[in-house]
Amino acid sequence: MAKEYLEKLSNLVNNLGIESDVDCSTIDVKHLFSGAAFYIDGKVCASWSPSGLAFKLQESEVDKLISCGEGKPLKYFPKGHIKKGYVVFDVSDLSDQERWKSFFLKAITHASSINN
Repeated sequence: MAKEYLEKLSNLVNNLGIESDVDCSTIDVKHLFSGAAFYIDGKVCASWSPSGLAFKLQESEVDKLISCGEGKPLKYFPKGHIKKGYVVFDVSDLSDQERWKSFFLKAITHASSINN
C-alpha cells in the first residue's frame, strides 16, 4: 500500500513543479508507515496516506482550516492521537493545482522556519 502513496505523492509533486519554486538542497519523497512523506532538506512537510493528504503548517492555520471544515485533524489510526501541527485533506479532487501547490509552499516555508 505504501508504494501506491509514494507514487501518488511523487507524481503530484512533479506535476505541480514544486522543485522550480523552492530554494533548497534536496527534495525527497519517501515511504512513511502505510504512506509516503515529502521532505525538504530532511524536514517533513507533507504526507499522503490512507488518512489523506496532510500538510505540516503553522498551528493557527491548521486550527483555521479545521474549524471552517476545509480540513480535519491528522490521525494515523482511528483511535490514535491527533498529530499536532498537521491538517489533512480529502484528495478526491486534485484539479485545483494552484490550491495544492500553495499548501506545499506554505508547508515548505513553515518547515524551513523550524527545527524538526
